[in-house]
Amino acid sequence: MVHVAVATAPPPAEHAVELPYTPAEALRAIGAAAEDWGAEFEPRGAGGELRLPVVAGLRRGMLSGPVAVEAARPGARVVFRPVAQDYYLETSAVAVLLMAAAGALLSMAWPLFPSLLPTAPFGVVLALSGWFLVLSRRRGRGAADFLASIAIAAHPNASPPGE
Repeated sequence: MVHVAVATAPPPAEHAVELPYTPAEALRAIGAAAEDWGAEFEPRGAGGELRLPVVAGLRRGMLSGPVAVEAARPGARVVFRPVAQDYYLETSAVAVLLMAAAGALLSMAWPLFPSLLPTAPFGVVLALSGWFLVLSRRRGRGAADFLASIAIAAHPNASPPGE
């Protein structure tokens, strides 16, 4: 896979979640959730440093920054402040989408150029391949999703907060 650098925007704002667990349980849950996500978490005192793999459409990357676990009234508040982000474009997905766009143009051009009518079904197949191979599988996975997974990692049998 070839990596194409994407211009980095300013880091996103902080992400926070309140959990009905003690700060020590929340810190353990961050470690467990990080392991499930394939992230790197280095605990330090009442928090730590997190390198989180994220997916945003056709981009993949890493968010890095400090995590703080603060005591809150019913439990703990976990705050992740990304200070760096690094994204790259999935060039294979972009290539498939470009072929799908060419197929869509081919399937739409035959009324203007009747000699293209025999190739119109091939254009339709190419256009649909972009949907089935790339777009239908695109899912976002970011810091907010990671924080929501911390509640599940703390107590796997309990439902996440807000449900």
